[in-house]
Amino acid sequence: MTDPNDTAGLADNVALQDAARRHLWMHFTRQSDTSTAEIPMIVRGEGVWVWDQHGKRYLDGLSGLFTSQLGHGRTELVQAAAEQAQKLAYFPVWSYAHPTAVDLAEQIAARTPGDLNRVFFTTGGSEAVESAIKVARQYFKLIGQPERYKTISRTIAYHGSTMGALAVTGYNDIRIPFEPLMPGAVRVPNTNFYRAPYFADDEEAFGRWAADAIEQAILIEDPSTVAAVFLEPVQNAGGCFPPPPGYFARVREICDRYGVLLVSDEVICAWGRLGHFFGAERFGYQPDMITMAKGLTSGYSPLGALAVSDRLIEPFLAGSTFLHGLTFAGHPVSAAVALANIDVFEKEGILEHVRANEAEFKAQLDSLRDLPIVGDVRGAGYFYGIEMVKDKDTKETFDDDEAERLLRGFLSGALYESGLICRADDRGDPVIQLAPPLTCGPEEFAYITERLRIVLTEAWKHL
Repeated sequence: MTDPNDTAGLADNVALQDAARRHLWMHFTRQSDTSTAEIPMIVRGEGVWVWDQHGKRYLDGLSGLFTSQLGHGRTELVQAAAEQAQKLAYFPVWSYAHPTAVDLAEQIAARTPGDLNRVFFTTGGSEAVESAIKVARQYFKLIGQPERYKTISRTIAYHGSTMGALAVTGYNDIRIPFEPLMPGAVRVPNTNFYRAPYFADDEEAFGRWAADAIEQAILIEDPSTVAAVFLEPVQNAGGCFPPPPGYFARVREICDRYGVLLVSDEVICAWGRLGHFFGAERFGYQPDMITMAKGLTSGYSPLGALAVSDRLIEPFLAGSTFLHGLTFAGHPVSAAVALANIDVFEKEGILEHVRANEAEFKAQLDSLRDLPIVGDVRGAGYFYGIEMVKDKDTKETFDDDEAERLLRGFLSGALYESGLICRADDRGDPVIQLAPPLTCGPEEFAYITERLRIVLTEAWKHL
């Protein structure tokens, strides 16, 4: 903790806070919230822990932003970046190639399910989704179906912040300020079984209903106009909605019937978050494209990618150029970090570790169900959401003012003060999201659960 007699340190913090308020535009943050209250400053990380400017330690229960799969301070990844920067710090993959990008593309293709053998690099997740939209549109033009441009995605689902990805995003509040957006984006129900409007006592039947809604949307829009369906293996926004049994098998069947592409948006779910390199493998379905980012480098350098099936690349191999590119995509340093990241995954058995410990993580979180404020605990792997309710019996949720007081007025600050970094979110009903580094085990799960129990108990008293 900060020594109150350390006047130089206190002065440095005041100067840093002032500079942040005057110059730093924080993402997805109310700027008014930073006008008077101290802005949290994370200055150091080691393993699953991070420290703030006062020397206080926190468990990184969200992996930064679903990103730090291997935790902080991994010298192998830092060394890989330094060695690559010394050898070749930058060169584009426009008309040229460099060995690191080639090696990484080969390694990704070796791990994707089925025939997703072509990799298009980006610098992040939104760009990967944007690229998938463009691939779908140009692909259909090249094969003589130019009228296919519409996309289908689920309500509340978040697919990115660039204009195309934002159009596919199903959470209205972040779309409305930027409308009009790309036309042709259609919404279908998500897989929130806790609030199932139909078949609330039969998860498999509910899953079929939710999947069949995709077919209904295709038929309403006219199958000849629909290009792609965008789905996350476990939907992030709304609080970690896993797929019901049989859901993805039915979706794949529907997409095949109408010639629609299935895009598995795995910006969060890939690279071990669900105990496999890709969530599609976890749930046993074959997509036509997979988007990825975040855990691809464990956050040590920005990188995203789109893996595409052999079928989709064929018309481009016949002489057509994919008219899309990004300056820093496939950056040599980022690619080197990703290769080192994969190497650590293999050497340390990270996927096996997640699969061996995920049941304990779920059990620890399930133990919170006795609290009156906890309505549901859901997710998979190391990716869980806890939905909070006013009444467990009726599943009554909070109105907007109550959610504001609960999440921003109390929970966000109280969780941080308790020494746990996680996410209190209200895209949909109020939830707390958890996605700890994949190196965590029972000891860290117990710490997370202990902090959550203390804070949620106190939150109930404040209602």
